[in-house]
Amino acid sequence: MDLELLMAGITIFVLAIFVGFEIITKIPPTLHTPLMSGSNAISGITLVGALLSAGAQQTPVTTTLGLLAVIFATINVVGGFLVTNRMLEMFKQKSPS
Repeated sequence: MDLELLMAGITIFVLAIFVGFEIITKIPPTLHTPLMSGSNAISGITLVGALLSAGAQQTPVTTTLGLLAVIFATINVVGGFLVTNRMLEMFKQKSPS
């Protein structure tokens, strides 16, 4: 791999980290729940890609990495829905006791 190409990739990655951090910290709390649901949908797409990668079984390395991707994407999807559900519970009205 060419050193210039590697440096360009690292530069884009670092800039994406900064831009992502700035965007996430500026989101108002009222938009957090809808955006969390959208993130869960994107993680679901990642899960499908990971399943395809693991199921292709081209080499042991791709199968192992695909399995790890399936595990991490599943954790992300389930955790995201649990957090979203908990946040939505906060907005429900309390029943009079």
